[in-house]
Amino acid sequence: MHFHPELSLPPSLAPGTLRVVALGGLGEIGRNMSVVEVAGRLLIIDCGVLFPEDTQPGVDLILPDFSYIEDRMGDIDAMILTHGHEDHIGAVPYLLRLRGDIPIIGSKLTLAFLDAKLKEHRIAPKVIEVKEGDRITAGAFDLEFVAVTHSIPDALAVFVRTPAGTILGTGDFKMDQLPLDGRITDLRSFARFGEEGVDLFMVDSTNAHVPGFTTHEKEIAATFDRLFAECDGRIIIASFASHVHRVQQVVDATAAHGRRLAFAGRSMVRNMTIAADLGYLTIPPGLLIDAKAADDLPRGKVVFMCTGSQGEPMAALSRIANGDYKVEAGAGDFVILASSLIPGNENAVYRVINGLARLGATVIHQGVARVHVSGHASAGELLYCYNIVKPRNVMPIHGEVRHLLANGKLAVETGLAPENVLLGDDGVVIDIRDGVAKIVGAVPCHYVYVDGASVGELTDAELKDRRLLSEQGFVSIFAVVDSTTGKVVSGPTIHARGVAEDDSVFDAILPEIIAALEDAAKGGGVDTHQLQQVMRRVLGRWIGTKLRRRPMIIPVVVEA
Repeated sequence: MHFHPELSLPPSLAPGTLRVVALGGLGEIGRNMSVVEVAGRLLIIDCGVLFPEDTQPGVDLILPDFSYIEDRMGDIDAMILTHGHEDHIGAVPYLLRLRGDIPIIGSKLTLAFLDAKLKEHRIAPKVIEVKEGDRITAGAFDLEFVAVTHSIPDALAVFVRTPAGTILGTGDFKMDQLPLDGRITDLRSFARFGEEGVDLFMVDSTNAHVPGFTTHEKEIAATFDRLFAECDGRIIIASFASHVHRVQQVVDATAAHGRRLAFAGRSMVRNMTIAADLGYLTIPPGLLIDAKAADDLPRGKVVFMCTGSQGEPMAALSRIANGDYKVEAGAGDFVILASSLIPGNENAVYRVINGLARLGATVIHQGVARVHVSGHASAGELLYCYNIVKPRNVMPIHGEVRHLLANGKLAVETGLAPENVLLGDDGVVIDIRDGVAKIVGAVPCHYVYVDGASVGELTDAELKDRRLLSEQGFVSIFAVVDSTTGKVVSGPTIHARGVAEDDSVFDAILPEIIAALEDAAKGGGVDTHQLQQVMRRVLGRWIGTKLRRRPMIIPVVVEA
């Protein structure tokens, strides 16, 4: 589904107009990125990645499409990062390859997580650290930052003031009134911005379809306490590597029950070391041990905190489930998936759960116990925000189509006219002038695949070939044809891979292929490419009829 399939490229930006271009995060959970433009100057808000699904085999990451701005890198005044999750900062290294000195604005923890990532890419960024309450100028943009509660510390919303209009972007947020760090979403500032006038309210949509209010983080502590008391074996907890609040709860439960804690997974170790060094994570002395030292302790005295809650194949939890990691799970052990299930990851997560269950471990997830609460505002919280801010226009962001639609409906229920709710897909362009916002076009916004060392080289057609190979198999056919007479002098020889039948099953079709080749060559003027297509067509039709498959067929014809 596309909200506006008829859209063409937008017109040139008119004087006195504020433009927003969404390069990701609309219709998907990930690769969040928006570009704000006024008077020829650009401001980027977030630059994240999307993680691949089963239908994208071999893909490591999916980036926003930078083609809209790649010829305008010199026009960028700054890039704001609202918080330190991968779907908001993961693509920054790839953007900085185009221009390495873009000023990056973010909170202390966000910039620390980014710095660790950029060191792996050997990039030294130009950063500007801000905190809630700060107001700074970045080129053409007047920026004020506001505290919001999320599932990671130091998350910020941003109010963007320009001569052509104002934007309030929430980033990812919720309205937890009992956050672990005592840092609540600053609704006073939201109200103040509303009184000043918000021309466009860009609002997190992830939980817009969920009634009521998101559960308090503190309610998970009781669940952890009960599970820790029940388990006589090892406890393995998987979460996002940036979920500092969840890790703090695990630290507290570990200490309360006389266990020792080990981090497993490179990103978990890196991020929690950063969080502890900066004071966002408090670990009692002597609690933390190296994962290798856990074997020297009784199973009932160990807790592992690891990555892999989304079934990522190379993450620690998947490797534990496969039995090829330094941490083992077995009978009497509890494995707790302390995170939500991101849409598209269901199959991968269930494979990990089944693998762990096969080893004898008890797997506990959000569906059977309160081991996770969302970091996003539910419908009741969003209604509060709309009534407090009273924006002139609303643009739901960060969500699949169903989330965006639900968020837009909430805005209308609070009294906003339907025409002032701007629903769009990735690439949509919105212009704001004198408080009136309109969708004026769309720019190309394709998936950009990171595949090993290549970035943007893998195409959708090649992904289709990969899926075909994995699902239907591969058949090669080779023949040598006399260049003068057109007679087949050798072959055809057929070999199949990923096909259940033996190669001998193809003997029945060989005479028909030879006849088709010689018939095609009778008139002369036929090149090897055309003969290859003849072989592909005849063999493909036979396989489809007799074997009921559609494998990839690679024909090769050599002239002699």
